[in-house]
Amino acid sequence: MGFSSIWHWIIVLVVVLLLFGAGKIPRLMGDVAKGVKAFKKGMADDDDEPTSSDRKVIDDSKSADAAPKAKTKEDAS
Repeated sequence: MGFSSIWHWIIVLVVVLLLFGAGKIPRLMGDVAKGVKAFKKGMADDDDEPTSSDRKVIDDSKSADAAPKAKTKEDAS
């Protein structure tokens, strides 16, 4: 009478059919399959290494000079 009992699975199947209906299950499985395909495609796209021309260089030297400086005691007087 473990988790793999045939009666357990029959009861689970009947409850699922009552909750979702027979028409919604194929659509639900189709949506799950589309999601898995999109995930696999996204993972395959991430494997492609960007070339040196695709990389952007950010120069922080200009933004550091433009940042306001903190006031000190000397500035206050």
